[in-house]
Amino acid sequence: MTTSHEWFERARLVMPGGVNSPARAFKGVGAEPVFVTRGEGAFLETVGGHRLIDFIASWGALIFGHAEPEVVDALVAAVEAGTSFGVPTPGEVEYAEIVTRLVPSMEVVRMVNSGTEATAAAIRVARGVTGRDVVVKFEGCYHGHADAFLVKAGSGLATFGEPDSPGVPTGTAGDTRVVAFNDLDAVEVALAPGDVAAVIIEGVVGNMGVVPPDAGFLEGIRALCDRHGSLLILDEVMTGFRVAPGGVQERWSITPDLTCLGKIVAGGTAAAVYGGRADLMRHVAPDGAIYQAGTLAGNPLAVAAGLATLRRLERDPGLHERLEEAGARLEAAVTVALEQNRIRGTVQRVGAMLTLFFGVEKVRNWDDASRLDREMFSRFHAAALRRGVLLPPSPFEAWFLMEAHLGDPLERAIEGVVASLEEIA
Repeated sequence: MTTSHEWFERARLVMPGGVNSPARAFKGVGAEPVFVTRGEGAFLETVGGHRLIDFIASWGALIFGHAEPEVVDALVAAVEAGTSFGVPTPGEVEYAEIVTRLVPSMEVVRMVNSGTEATAAAIRVARGVTGRDVVVKFEGCYHGHADAFLVKAGSGLATFGEPDSPGVPTGTAGDTRVVAFNDLDAVEVALAPGDVAAVIIEGVVGNMGVVPPDAGFLEGIRALCDRHGSLLILDEVMTGFRVAPGGVQERWSITPDLTCLGKIVAGGTAAAVYGGRADLMRHVAPDGAIYQAGTLAGNPLAVAAGLATLRRLERDPGLHERLEEAGARLEAAVTVALEQNRIRGTVQRVGAMLTLFFGVEKVRNWDDASRLDREMFSRFHAAALRRGVLLPPSPFEAWFLMEAHLGDPLERAIEGVVASLEEIA
């Protein structure tokens, strides 16, 4: 088989929608998915041999690029020593030490296998410690596919136009209160009854497109949580090590009670981390009674890839400044192209993640994002793909910059994106 279409037809026979995650289905742009065979630096190679400049970056999990040599070498060494033992390893200790060093609010941490596991476990800790059941989340924020979070979520659910998911028990959904992002008054109303275990938030939303917090919004939530005895859980699965070396909490000087990390923290492998204040995390088994476990949690492969990634980030404190400059260059070029071609839209960016919204002037919350022009994005996505630029196949997703984009790949990508905007105009 030599084409993505042929592989997709085969895949649909044995997998729901032919994919292992709805975000990969390309339904959000009315197309079929691209099947790839390898990645190198800023590029992916398709089954048909085409090279694409990649801004999906494994949905933000890659900060350096595909097949980063240090990460590959670490993984090869780990595989040769054994893939899973079921007992502790020294690498797990070193990994926990570097995470707590880079993110000081995470005094004690626990590795898991996915961002969904991390957020679900953090909610369990919050409920167990506070003795409360209710969780407050924000419309358009996506925290994984655990039942408590599939209530007016973003990302793939937004792409498919579904506010929630069948199979989520009514009672579970009833313990989740949903408020609008950037609406501090609504947060105060939600917390007022005094029954909220935790507020969970993407400090910078990435799952309805990139939406930064208004000035004072995160600080206001921190103060309200303190006043009402609720915990603040910062979901940094996407933003951790991307918008700043220490994530949103460093960039906005916010100290959460619990933090969830994923994607970059695992160096492109299947792992995530949750953690926070020591007095809270000591309630987790075996120190305490709040149970959470995983056979492959802290497995040697994820630890090796994560350690290689985080150690390199520590050695290169200038990386985020270079990514910031590259992001600003891309943002400016797209903004100018929108103006020159008289296309209504806006670019929103924080650090090395950005989104181009068609048909709206500014996006502060889900109501704003839901008004974007999906049809125009679909035409733009197809035009960019024809020019060798692979963008996330949904108008509600972030584009991710990697170190490998810096230089010629970024300039080529900008040329392709600008030409695509001219075409759809």
